[in-house]
Formats: sequence, C-alpha cells, structure tokens
Amino acid sequence: MRRVAIIGLGLIGGSIGLALKRTGPRETELVGYVRSPEAADKALRLAVVDRVEDDLRVAVDKADIVILATPVMAIKEILAQIGPHLPSGCVVTDTASTKAKVMQWAEEYLPPTVDFIGGHPMAGKEFSGIEAAEADLFEGCIYCLVPGQNSSSASIQRIVDLVCELGANHLLITASEHDNSVAGISHLPLILSSALVTTTTDSPSWSKVSKLAATGYRDLTRLASQHPRMNRDICTTNRENIIAWIDEFIKELSRFRQLIADDSEEEIEQAFIQARQARQRWVDEHAKTD
Repeated sequence: MRRVAIIGLGLIGGSIGLALKRTGPRETELVGYVRSPEAADKALRLAVVDRVEDDLRVAVDKADIVILATPVMAIKEILAQIGPHLPSGCVVTDTASTKAKVMQWAEEYLPPTVDFIGGHPMAGKEFSGIEAAEADLFEGCIYCLVPGQNSSSASIQRIVDLVCELGANHLLITASEHDNSVAGISHLPLILSSALVTTTTDSPSWSKVSKLAATGYRDLTRLASQHPRMNRDICTTNRENIIAWIDEFIKELSRFRQLIADDSEEEIEQAFIQARQARQRWVDEHAKTD
C-alpha cells in the first residue's frame, strides 16, 4: 500500500487528491493534513483524501510521498517540523510557485535519509480553497520538477510517475531557471493585473468607467483575484527576478508611451504588429506541443 500525505488541502492540494483518487493506483492511501475541523469535514465530504489528520507528525507517519501544497512561506516551518519524523526512503515534494528558497530550506531541514524533489504545476485558477479543486486541473499542463542535490534517480522517477498520474507533463529544470522564467510569464502578469485594478479603481471617474469595463478588462485583471498571501509570498521569495522583469516592462511601456506621444502612426502600428506576430508564434508553438 502506497501512502501519500498531502499537507494543505486548498485548490492545488485538493486537486491533487481528486486526481490521484481518479487515476492513481488502487493501493494508495491519501492522508490529508488540515488545521481546522471545518476544513477536515469539507475534505472528507468532497472525498479529496481517505483520512484527515490535524497533527503533522501523524500525517507523515509511514508516508512514501509527502506533498507540501501550502503557500511558499509556510513550507520552511513545515519542513522543520516534519523533518525528524519522516520515514527513511520517503520522498518529499512541493507545489510552490518559487523554488530557490524552497530547495534551500529542504537542504537545511530534511535528513539525508529523505529525498526532496521541488515541484510546481503550471496550472491554477483565480479562486482558492478546496471548493475550487478539480480532478482535471493538471490535465496536459507542464509540471516543473527540481531535483535536490543528492536526489536518487529512483526518487525522481517516483515523482515523475506521480506527475503522470495527475495527467501533467513533467519538465526537469534548475531552481534558478525556474524562478527567472516564472517571474516573467507568471509573476509579472500578476503584478500588472493588480496594478491595472488599483490604477483604474482609484480613478475619481471609476463609478462611470466601471460600467464600460467588459471582457477585455475582466481577462486582464483576473489574476488580481488570486489569494493575497500567496501573492505576497511569491514576491518575497522571488524578489530580484520579479524586479528585473518589472524594469524590462517599464522600458517597453515607456517605448509605447513615446511612440504615442510622438504620434507616429506607422511606428505605433508596427509595434502592435510585432507584438501580435510574437504572440501568434507562441500560440502556434503551443499548438504543436499539444
């Protein structure tokens, strides 16, 4: 019997549980860790896990795989608490949006008898909580894996197999490559989305402007609905990469501003043509991959 412990049963942890329930081996016991009785009742009612524990030591007891599905800043304390109680040969992984800090904490707090494989599924929704969990959330998505320095090939394969059970496609990557990449394609859009909301809603004319906001505004501001604590933790643990991408975006935004100020119709149109073509190349490449 394989025992998988999921620490944190929100959107990601809950979706992992539902996916493993649907496609994982029958000989798998899913143990969930939550702190409140209300959350435990929801997890059992929604059949996300087989049983729920409110003690970390009990939750990871005899676990073959431990999945940390919490906000990134909570991972450090959790690793420190579970480290002494993990069974030899256990593999620990996580789902956090940043990896360098997490890999550092795992090296610091986990015993040498345990392997850590950092993980990050490139999937999600603007809504949080176990009620938003879906069994097919990871279907077809890229799932980044960052092996620890001393992780065995067998441990890596166990997590690769787990990712396959979720319906995702694994991508082995270093922590630094991961954090710089997601700062541009995930964290920068989060900042832009939030900044657009505050810029527009702080306007004295927002009461009238808001009546005109439709699908374009809704699409661009969707990420601003993500959990504030998760967003804070992302910025805290990936500060330098996010700032570098913001600086690059400011340069490009300034270029567009200057083109508009100069009222150069041909150059303005060309800038939009270049952006449209670049996006289409990305769309076409994704279509080939799919």
